[in-house]
Amino acid sequence: MHPCRLVLMVAVVATARGDRYHDQRGPAAAAPSSRAIPPSEEEFAASYWYAEAFDAIEARLSPPAYDSVARNVVMFLGDGLSVPTLAPARTLRGQRQGRSGEEERLFFERFPVTGLAKTYCLDAQVPDSACTATAYLCGVKVNRGTLGLSGDVPRWDCPASTDRATHLESIAAWALADGRSAGIVTTTRVTHASPAGAYARAANRGWENDGQVLAAGYDPAVCPDIADQLINSSPGNQFKVILGGGRREFRPNTTSDEEGTAGRRWDGRDLIEEWRARRAAAGVSHAYVWNRTELLRAVEDPPEYLLGLFEATHLQYEAEVRAAQADEPSLADLTEAAIRVLSRNPRGFFLFVEGGRIDHAHHDNRPHLALDETLALDDAVERAALLLPPASSLLVLTADHSHVMAFNGYSWRGNDILGPSDVVGDDGVPYMTLSYTNGPGYRAHQNNRRVDVTQDNNFQALRWRTHVDVPLDSETHGGDDVAVFARGPQQQLFTGLYEQSQLPHLMAHAACLGPAAALRAECSAPAPAPSTGAAAPPAAAGVALLLAAALFRLL
Repeated sequence: MHPCRLVLMVAVVATARGDRYHDQRGPAAAAPSSRAIPPSEEEFAASYWYAEAFDAIEARLSPPAYDSVARNVVMFLGDGLSVPTLAPARTLRGQRQGRSGEEERLFFERFPVTGLAKTYCLDAQVPDSACTATAYLCGVKVNRGTLGLSGDVPRWDCPASTDRATHLESIAAWALADGRSAGIVTTTRVTHASPAGAYARAANRGWENDGQVLAAGYDPAVCPDIADQLINSSPGNQFKVILGGGRREFRPNTTSDEEGTAGRRWDGRDLIEEWRARRAAAGVSHAYVWNRTELLRAVEDPPEYLLGLFEATHLQYEAEVRAAQADEPSLADLTEAAIRVLSRNPRGFFLFVEGGRIDHAHHDNRPHLALDETLALDDAVERAALLLPPASSLLVLTADHSHVMAFNGYSWRGNDILGPSDVVGDDGVPYMTLSYTNGPGYRAHQNNRRVDVTQDNNFQALRWRTHVDVPLDSETHGGDDVAVFARGPQQQLFTGLYEQSQLPHLMAHAACLGPAAALRAECSAPAPAPSTGAAAPPAAAGVALLLAAALFRLL
């Protein structure tokens, strides 16, 4: 038989049998779910996709004009915002608006430049949020669990951390040294690993209060706790804005906070009062707030310094805040308040904004909350873009590390992103479109058969856990690369694949800050005048924006 005819016969037989890797035909196949939202009619025409591509080409060929030097830098950090989280989040956004969802784009996904960052620690293949924070804020790869200290300091080694030669400076410190302002915003405790990377030097990320240092067998006078460093050490004591959670780390254990939670400090000090006293002694305007109502009141006439601690520990998930109509600000609210305070400085500022609870939801195998927190971060990016002059403001969004959530199955277009796949396993049991390789959502098999999680009493509730393969008390991080999105002056620097530790140097290069400033001739020129154009609206208009956002959250 002619070889060609043999190849043809094999191909015909293979086609008849189907491709076992990709063919959905057979008993496991399913019709589109009744909940699936079909694509729009116009998408069935080839001309639609041609037009979509041509519009994209035109946008790439007509970039907006930016200043040569960034006056303002805002770094957004989605803690645990893995690449596999992006597509489900954008799909959820679209489905909430009545569309199939897959075609949607998040606001920051419209930034013109995208890159990838490698996330490993100096001593670890899969990182934590401390070594990564030091990388993307201080520009140096370090050991897992350490903050603001070079790789010469092992975790938990207090004596080694006292060597000032190991101390690193963050981009926030570089901004302050240049006469600009700096601040941090987070939905976690302000002493948590990610925001602490902007100001702390600690051999253990867990030393958030003095009691935790003492419990490790060390003297807080030798190795100050992270909360103390934020209030009393440089650069944290110079931050114009500190907004997030974590009141318990600042209050004595003999007292309770505004909502009745006991403090955790053993030294009897109230660091919030110390912060207030320092500002009063300096004769500068300042405000401490602990709920959304007080925040709105404070930004009507923005003070020079703003401290906001809205929970004893982390802020509540935004979906649960909306459901309870609680008096707690959204991440977008916090971001706007920060920008209004920092914008008082005509030289500009550096602001770190973290959507920190994406990570917590992933650790608990709760994809609904993880995606909703991603959308909250996206809202914050959009709010910042509305408030800041685009020509002089560099916006960068990235993640510290990934997670092990998978977006899987062969569902039809528009299938509920938080629901089960349209196909079932070979055992006839449904599985979720979003699942994890490990974590607390593990269900033991019954009679050698997987559990049908769609029969859970709380199936698809906000705190429902999807299924996993390996049982663990907490789902692990992943070691894969994370995305970087950039828009603004010198945005082209953020393309390609690079070490995560390059990020603060790239931002500093764009803004003429820190050591990277010596690499640019533009940085030796006089500081540019503030750009005209889309500046932050007046305070009254800002309050109106916040109130409008609040109304939208309740709808």
